[in-house]
Amino acid sequence: MQIVPMRDLKNTVEIERLCDETNEPVFVTKNGYGRLVVMNLECYERTLKQMVEASQVNEGISDYESGRIVKGESAIKKLRKRKE
Repeated sequence: MQIVPMRDLKNTVEIERLCDETNEPVFVTKNGYGRLVVMNLECYERTLKQMVEASQVNEGISDYESGRIVKGESAIKKLRKRKE
């Protein structure tokens, strides 16, 4: 994890290099407290994808716990009927 002070944001080339080298977010602090996160596009897209996948898994778990499920055989039969 890379942490840089706010004043280092002036050196955009160095921040970009840090983001690309680590392929992780760079945390920016002001007076010792976290203020911003900077990341390259690849890291952003990967993080966003992981968030969407985690949300879908949580939704599936919630459906299962609430009884909103269909047995595999029933689902396949229903899909085959739609296809006909």
